Amino acid sequence: MKKLFDIIEKYLMPPMTKLSEQRHLRAIRDGIISTMALIIIGSFFLVIAFPPIPRLAELVQPHVGNILIPFRLTMGLMAIYASYGIGYSLAKSYKLDGVSGGVLSIAAFILTLVPASIEGHGWMLPMANAGGAGMFVAIIMSIFAVEVLRFLHKRNFTFKMPEGVPDSVARSFEALVPAAIIIVVIWTVRHLWGFDIQGFVMDLFKPLVRGVGNSLWGILVPIFIITILWAAGIHGVSVVGAIARPIWLVLLDENLQAVADGVAIPNIAPEPFFQWFIWIGGSGATLGLVFWMIFSKSKYLKSVGRASLIPGICNINEPIIFGAPIMLNPLLTIPFILGPMITGILTYFAMALNLVGRPYILAPWTLPAPIGAYLATGGDWRAVILVLINIAIMMAIYYPFFKAYEKKMLLEEMANEEGALVE
Repeated sequence: MKKLFDIIEKYLMPPMTKLSEQRHLRAIRDGIISTMALIIIGSFFLVIAFPPIPRLAELVQPHVGNILIPFRLTMGLMAIYASYGIGYSLAKSYKLDGVSGGVLSIAAFILTLVPASIEGHGWMLPMANAGGAGMFVAIIMSIFAVEVLRFLHKRNFTFKMPEGVPDSVARSFEALVPAAIIIVVIWTVRHLWGFDIQGFVMDLFKPLVRGVGNSLWGILVPIFIITILWAAGIHGVSVVGAIARPIWLVLLDENLQAVADGVAIPNIAPEPFFQWFIWIGGSGATLGLVFWMIFSKSKYLKSVGRASLIPGICNINEPIIFGAPIMLNPLLTIPFILGPMITGILTYFAMALNLVGRPYILAPWTLPAPIGAYLATGGDWRAVILVLINIAIMMAIYYPFFKAYEKKMLLEEMANEEGALVE
C-alpha cells in the first residue's frame, strides 16, 4: 500500500492537481455549479406536478401545464444559464470583464439554435436544446466566445473609449468587435451553411453519454477515480465532476423530460444516483465509518467521530477525511475505495431491474441520504430501503479496518499517556 501511495504522490498527484486547476475545466465547474439553485428549485416543481400520492396527483392533474412552467424555464433553459456562468468565470480567470464574457457566451450559444416562425405567435426559439441536451454546445460556445474576446483584447483590437466614460459603457464598446466576430462566425456556420452545430456535437458525444455515462463501467470508473484521488489528498469530485457533470446533467435532463412526457425513465446514473445512493455521508460513503467512530474506545477517534456526525449526515465529510485521517491512511483507504464500488454495483442492478425507481430530481445535496433519495426518485419508498441497506453494507465493510485502526490508535494513546507519566 505504501508503494501505491508513493506512485500516486509521484505520478498521479501533480497532473491531477494541475487538471483540477486548469482554467477551462474550473470555469465549466463553476459555471454549472452557478445554476444549481435554479436546477434544484425548478426540479421540485416537477415533484409538485407529479406527486407520489395518487389522490394528490389527481387533484393537480388539471393544473400540470401551469405548474411545470417554472421547471421549463429553469431546467429547460439550463444550458443558457450555464453558458453565462462559464463565460463569466473563464473571462475573470483571464482578468477580463466577466459580464462581457458571460453575455458573449450566451449570444454564441443562442445563435446555435434556429428560431421558428409560428403563425399568430411570431418568432420562437425551440427549447429542446436549451436545457441539459445542449450542455456540451454551451460549454464549447462559451469557451469559443471568451477565447475570441481574449485574443482581440490581447492584441488591443477593441474600441477604446476616452477617460471619463462610465465603466459599463466602456466595457460594452470593448466587446463590440469580439461580439461582431462571434455573431458573424456562428451565424455563417449555422444559418448560412446550414451546419447543425447542436446535432453534430450531440452525435459526437452520444457514445460517451449512452455508454460510459450510463453503463456499469460508467458508474464504477468515476467512483474509483474520485475515491483514489481523495485518498491521495486531492478533491476527487472537483476533478472528475468538471468532466463528468455535463454528462450527468444530460442524463438527468432526459429523465426529467421522460417524467414530464409520462414515459419510462431511461437513465440510471445521473448525478443524484451518486449523491444519494453511493456518497452517503460524502465521498467514500463515510457515514458508516462515522457511526463506528462515535462509539470508539480511542479518545481521538471518538472525538473526531462526534465532530463529524452532523456534517456527515449532511454529506460533508472533510472533517473525517482529514481528521481520522482517511487521506494517505492504508487501513481506511481500502474500504473507502472498495465499499462505494460494491454499493454502486448493487444500486445499479436494483435500478436496472426496476426494483427501485430511477432518480430524476436534483434534491439539495445537504439533505440526509434517505430523504434525498426519496425526493430524487419522486417519492419511491424503496429508495429509502436501498439507502439503509447501503449504509449497513458500508458499516460492515468499514468495521474490520476500523477495528484494526482503532487498535493502532489505542496503542499510540497508551504510549503517549505512559510517556506523560514518566515525565
